[in-house]
Amino acid sequence: MGEVLCSNAVFSCFCCGSDRRAQEINQETHYVQEESSALKLTDFNEVPCPVRSLPPQWYHTVQVRRIRSLRARSNSDPLQGKNLGQALQWQRKGLPFGTASSYLNLEKLGEGSYATVYKGISRINGQLVALKVISMKAEEGVPFTAIREGSLLKGLKHANIVLLHDIIQTRETLTFVFEYVHTDLAQYMAQHPGGLLPYNVRLFMFQLLRGLSYIHHQHILHRDLKPQNLLISYLGELKLADFGLARAKSIPSQTYSSEVVTLWYRPPDVLLGATDYSTDLDIWGAGCIFIEMLQGHPAFSGVSDVFEQVEKIWSVIGTPTEDSWPGVSQLPNYKTEFLTLHNSQPFGNIWERLSRSIGAEDLAHNMIKGCPRERISAEDALLHVFFNSLPCQLHQLPDVRSIFSVPGLSLKPEIQDLFISHRKGSQSSIHHRPW
Repeated sequence: MGEVLCSNAVFSCFCCGSDRRAQEINQETHYVQEESSALKLTDFNEVPCPVRSLPPQWYHTVQVRRIRSLRARSNSDPLQGKNLGQALQWQRKGLPFGTASSYLNLEKLGEGSYATVYKGISRINGQLVALKVISMKAEEGVPFTAIREGSLLKGLKHANIVLLHDIIQTRETLTFVFEYVHTDLAQYMAQHPGGLLPYNVRLFMFQLLRGLSYIHHQHILHRDLKPQNLLISYLGELKLADFGLARAKSIPSQTYSSEVVTLWYRPPDVLLGATDYSTDLDIWGAGCIFIEMLQGHPAFSGVSDVFEQVEKIWSVIGTPTEDSWPGVSQLPNYKTEFLTLHNSQPFGNIWERLSRSIGAEDLAHNMIKGCPRERISAEDALLHVFFNSLPCQLHQLPDVRSIFSVPGLSLKPEIQDLFISHRKGSQSSIHHRPW
């Protein structure tokens, strides 16, 4: 981490609360008035070229102060605007990476247990960014999850992995500067309840497996797959994010913690206390997300503890034995007195939407296996018949190329979007946003 951490940087956090708005505007004014030709960010009438002549994606950026009170979290995403430097004078040439003054804070997006995420904009190149600000306690220093996340992400370059642009360190905070992606899979599914369009599920699932195949080839386990950690761009690009629990997996196997992965997406071997897991850990989570996208609700939800979760899994895939899963009785949490004998059920009977798409039930069955060694790999899953309807060019794409660079490939409108569009009599957006 030392080689990428830029120390002695001054980090100024512009909060979005109304009680600091005056300070925020004054600070931004200070940035733009240092050059005699600079303009105030909110002075729309004297922008060198008319605001309405700007590319539509940047109209949002110029008007950020004006429209904040009219909307919640923004759904915009820049489209590589051209000649931005001629239009917005607050952008500076020659600003370095690794300094807080190179980024403007626009709004707070969310807060977690050890970090707060803000939407921001880079004064280096004018691109929207996500600023993950991690507070450092004097007695504890940098959280180990932050060290792990930064050290892993700096070496990952893939279209389906969130891109880490920059790292800023001060005495009080550590800030990760990520590419800005406007929503996540959990929010997308909440906007489209009842299950997603199978075609879109196929595109999302291909991208998820593509990202997993990449990190698994780098001997990295994500260890925390869930819809909230899968970002979705306005085009429909899916990106793995939040690598705080990720680990570099050496060969041969090492022993790891069993306290990983959100309970609903945790495989039975880890629930039973296994610590010698490998890439099969992520495959189970991806299988659960696959079912959730099609079915519209989590595959194994509504439980409060490990034993209830295990029982819910056994009711679908069947209670394991030494014959079906060699070594299961040796796992720390395997207790016969708590076991209820269940027979395996056809997945199509439990999750009926799996049976509506060719190959969906078989793919889910190959991912949701009790015995970890029997789960399909991400690389093999990409070749499954479920994806046969997708263009074959997807398998030849370079790692950094999006699947949507293949001509003719795009998300389709979800059923709810078509219904709303029909009722309003509206036409599709100029940006072809599918929701």
